Amino acid sequence: MTRTREDVLRLIHEAGVRYIRLCFTDILGKIKGMSITRTEIEQVLDEGQGFDGSSVAGFARIEESDLMAVPDPLTFRIIPWEISGEKVAMMFCDITNPDGTPYDGDPRWVLKRNLQKVQEKGWTLNVGPEIEYFYFQSNQGTEALDRDGYFDFGTVDIGSQVRKATVNALEAIDIAVECSHHEVAPSQHEIDLKYQEALVMADFAQVYRFIVKQVAMQKGLYATFMPKPVFNQNGSGMHCHMSLFNGNKNLFFDGDDEYNLSKMARQFTAGLLKHVCEFTLVTNQWVNSYKRLVPGYEAPVYISWGRRNRSSMVRVPLYRVGKERATRIELRSPDPAANPYLVFSVMLAAGLQGIEEKYKLPNPIEDNIFEMSPADKEELNIETLPNSLENAIRLFEKSELMKETLGEHVHKKLIANKKIEWDQYRDHVSQYEQDKYLPML
Repeated sequence: MTRTREDVLRLIHEAGVRYIRLCFTDILGKIKGMSITRTEIEQVLDEGQGFDGSSVAGFARIEESDLMAVPDPLTFRIIPWEISGEKVAMMFCDITNPDGTPYDGDPRWVLKRNLQKVQEKGWTLNVGPEIEYFYFQSNQGTEALDRDGYFDFGTVDIGSQVRKATVNALEAIDIAVECSHHEVAPSQHEIDLKYQEALVMADFAQVYRFIVKQVAMQKGLYATFMPKPVFNQNGSGMHCHMSLFNGNKNLFFDGDDEYNLSKMARQFTAGLLKHVCEFTLVTNQWVNSYKRLVPGYEAPVYISWGRRNRSSMVRVPLYRVGKERATRIELRSPDPAANPYLVFSVMLAAGLQGIEEKYKLPNPIEDNIFEMSPADKEELNIETLPNSLENAIRLFEKSELMKETLGEHVHKKLIANKKIEWDQYRDHVSQYEQDKYLPML
């Protein structure tokens, strides 16, 4: 799909759009931006919109704060409801320096730069995320809307109704949805987007999170992508399905292989397994992320791969005859509160490293790892993901692959931000500590 400057101007005129939101993403994955009126859009499309980046997380220092937001016409979408009685559109922007060169701190540029490595080979990285979230009565607590479970249909379930309204809103702006359903935990839901090229999907993931929250708010509810909002319940993941294509050919498929995986797919998967601990800070960037990554709640903890094994970190969905294009691998460790531009970048980098260095993929593990003894796991050489934000920072900080993938600017800024978060968490005296220790010490 292509969309030109003229297409954008025509759509604005035909729909009677009054305001256009110029959006971009900080290093933590939060949408930032500014609004302009339709009278300004022609000049902004030609020249970009200047702004001060010094207060944006992970962006410029005060002495180098002048930046430009340059809209990408392909990302133009009209928001499917009026805001204060006006039609409003949104566009994602590339962030540049005043001289027009890409800004190193822009996560969208980080992904575009990494995708150039496969584009030069004539390949395309396709990604399809399964993004889970919770509905609650408000952001002041975790009161669930239902007591339903996996794939349950509630006849008068308000959560299911809001989810359906969300799907309608996504489809109204041409974001294709494959399916939606109730997840395992009470009040937990999932909407699966149809796979797209990685950059398009990263933009879609940002719009998805915006739409989910906005529709919930309109219905008097609160939607959260917090990885583990409720104790003793499953957390929310962002399982990422991925494959490499050359034109219409799926480079991950080999009909002669036992698992229908090509040598490239095996090497790519081996790269994910080898480097996952180095990039876990990106796929699981919050203190709360590590409350999800614990045994017993379906989230992957152990570094392994399999086909039917839901306790594996990487899963290879079973091949269906005649569906070669659907052959893919699924990384199950990322959570929905991560920055999709950076997540897709580090997954790609780890996979390409596996291809370039010809990593050997270990044997799959199909037994339930959660039920194995420590001796069994040791015998099979099953290692674990980092178990805290602190440990994830330490491994990320030492990784030359991550520094090269994200660039020194983002690598350094992300470490600094996460160290502050860890120190704040470490200093905090929790309710658990007061309940446990105050009566006895």
